[in-house]
Amino acid sequence: MAVSSSKRIFSWACFDFANSAFGTLVLTFIYNTYFTKVVARDENVGTLQWGNTVAIASIVIAIFSPMLGAAADAFGWKKRFMATSIAVACLATASLYFPVKGDVLLALFLFGLALVATELSIVFNNAFLPEIAPKEAHGKVSGQAFALGYVGGLICLLIALVGFVPDQGDPWFGLSRENSQNVRATNVLVAIWFAVFSIPILWLVKEAKPPKQGQSPASVIRSSFKRLNDTFHHLRTYRQLFWLLVARLFYNDGLVAIFSFGGIYATVEFGFTFQDLMVFGIVLNVCSGVGAMAFSFIEDRIGSRITILITLYCLIGASATAIFIESKAAFWGCAVVIGLFIGPNQSASRAYLSRLTPPEKTNEFFGFFAFSGKATAFLGPVLYGQLTGLFDSQRVGMMTVPALFLIGLVFMIWKVRPGKIV
Repeated sequence: MAVSSSKRIFSWACFDFANSAFGTLVLTFIYNTYFTKVVARDENVGTLQWGNTVAIASIVIAIFSPMLGAAADAFGWKKRFMATSIAVACLATASLYFPVKGDVLLALFLFGLALVATELSIVFNNAFLPEIAPKEAHGKVSGQAFALGYVGGLICLLIALVGFVPDQGDPWFGLSRENSQNVRATNVLVAIWFAVFSIPILWLVKEAKPPKQGQSPASVIRSSFKRLNDTFHHLRTYRQLFWLLVARLFYNDGLVAIFSFGGIYATVEFGFTFQDLMVFGIVLNVCSGVGAMAFSFIEDRIGSRITILITLYCLIGASATAIFIESKAAFWGCAVVIGLFIGPNQSASRAYLSRLTPPEKTNEFFGFFAFSGKATAFLGPVLYGQLTGLFDSQRVGMMTVPALFLIGLVFMIWKVRPGKIV
């Protein structure tokens, strides 16, 4: 039975609803803080170890995403690769329940594996956008999907706040606070959430290109590298797309640093508790969802490029201010501004790429999109971690964030010109 266009779009958007739980609870607000405060030897050493793991995972994603994207384009394996990466992500995330104090290597390995698998699944999900909506609607569809994603992260975070790490009363399901069992159990919640809400896209959104059967691994690898080589050599002919990817190399690093260290920064510099972090996460998700939804209605009118520029100006101002302020109230103000413009930045970047991409190379170019988000994504976490360790100061580490946003902004103004898209 044929699936309606609106149902396909909603099913596709549900995947943002699904995977946002990992970014919200594991990467940004709960598990990273649990690792640095409980598993690691001390907070600053833990920050350095966490940053190095994010960096290594980013390099792995950068290496494999274009190659897997080329294979998906050549053989119609987008859905197959996506299902596999979702399964790995869910299993690795659920396994984060087990590491306790001192289990540093196990915790970092499982986190790194979950991060790689989650990001690869997002590559293939993004590549469905040109198949489910016309180009003139990509900004609206992408923005509303991001907004739905933030709603998903918010709801999952609320469940964790009420049922797993409540300020008063006992956690649900007989969980104990002893040995942080209730905090570790939030990873199982994320894994179940991710798996359940990934079902709509795997079930209802069909791949445009039917899968080829009987291909040997060697032939897949050869074909993938050939397509990658051809695409790379022709990439410079798509000037706007090429420079968008270059700009994103930097401004996405700033986002990666915020996602990786925002909760840690709030905890160390402003004394946030786990409960504070829950509320912090709720507010940021609400703001990000509002921002993504608001810009979804205007992005197709003002253009994705202008949307990206607006968000970068605001992110630079808010993140730079957060370095110098002392009061928790002022930090909250900076966090709200950052939240409002993170969603539109990510959404507009995805929509802009989808508009510039040739239909026959969607997976490859979204693979390069992931590459641009991860090839130097080690830079933000490593600089943040190294500067924090060197100066024993989270504030010095935070200087990395506005600097990366600024470099991305310069490339967007200087090289990504309005007008022709090739």
